[in-house]
Amino acid sequence: MVTGTPQSPVLGWVQSALGLPWCQGISLWVFPGWDHVCVHPAVGSSPICDLPLFLSSLPDLSAAKRKFADSLNEFKFRCIGDAETDDEICIAKSLQEFATVLRNLEDERMRMIENASEVLITPLEKFRKEQIGAAKDAKKKYDKETEKYCGVLEKHLNLSSKKKESQLQEADSQVDLVRQHFYEVSLEYVFKVQEVQERKMFEFVEPLLAFLQGLFTFYHHGYELAKDFSDFKTELTISIQNTRNRFEGTRSEVEALMKKMKENPHEHKNISPYTMEGYLYVQEKRHFGTSWVKHYCTYQRESKRITMVPFDQKSGGKGGEDEAVTLKSCTRRKTDSIEKRFCFDVEAVDRPGVITMQALSEEDRRLWMEAMDGREPVSTNLG
Repeated sequence: MVTGTPQSPVLGWVQSALGLPWCQGISLWVFPGWDHVCVHPAVGSSPICDLPLFLSSLPDLSAAKRKFADSLNEFKFRCIGDAETDDEICIAKSLQEFATVLRNLEDERMRMIENASEVLITPLEKFRKEQIGAAKDAKKKYDKETEKYCGVLEKHLNLSSKKKESQLQEADSQVDLVRQHFYEVSLEYVFKVQEVQERKMFEFVEPLLAFLQGLFTFYHHGYELAKDFSDFKTELTISIQNTRNRFEGTRSEVEALMKKMKENPHEHKNISPYTMEGYLYVQEKRHFGTSWVKHYCTYQRESKRITMVPFDQKSGGKGGEDEAVTLKSCTRRKTDSIEKRFCFDVEAVDRPGVITMQALSEEDRRLWMEAMDGREPVSTNLG
């Protein structure tokens, strides 16, 4: 690679005419400086190649945010008690408000992405194909003419001086023609490289500026959304603080009540609207014997109604249809009359047969029988 004085006066003139310093590395056969800066595929095309990756990631981000917004919109708070306070109502609807803001923001993002193709991708692709592509073609043409010129020149220099003067003059003329064509191709190549260098200052940067303007519009839209959201944000902040204050204020009372209930659990069971409630195992007859199915049962003394809800322990929820019967009688089962412990029989007015139930403990059975006005079994011993 030649980096000193130009070997070609034509290329030196081209440099001077275009105002290009020699230190950029233009020589007779190679243009290492510009080949790397302007014509090499890494220049101009590298940011363009990165753009699709950048822009293609935005729809994925938008889709993820939309999915998150949908989850927020579908989520429902469940408050303890029948009536909700104003603060609870405000907090409960906050997730739907969040979802609305996120969706609105993503709508604007998609508009920005759609606009990016027109203001950014298309102009840069055009610049890459038309300008950088043309410079590459000029480089190929220059390399081909360089090889041709060098070959002709080497052949010409090997001519014998003993040839006829007319033959030498003809050979000189042919070399001059090839040299002239080579200089013209060199000029076109240098001119194209210079053109790409200049054009990229506006044809490459201007679309990026337009894209950034669209990005700023997107962020400004977010700012406007934040302003519109400000009133609800203030209301929600107050509701959250009120809820936190109430929680902190009643926490000690709840802990004290919990402690009392732990110390004397039966004393605090009457807060329920039912006379008695809890889990019981109900004996059910099958084709090949019997099974014991866990139920959540309630009993109201005034109406004598017993409600039995099958409970599936694995799923932690309802395991079948509810059944309600009207109590006729309740009798404790003798220990030697059944293999299970803590059992009692219930007869219903509106259901034939006897329903055998198993309590969770001896004390639990006593409470159920007391609530149902149960009786002891009649002794069959006549002796």
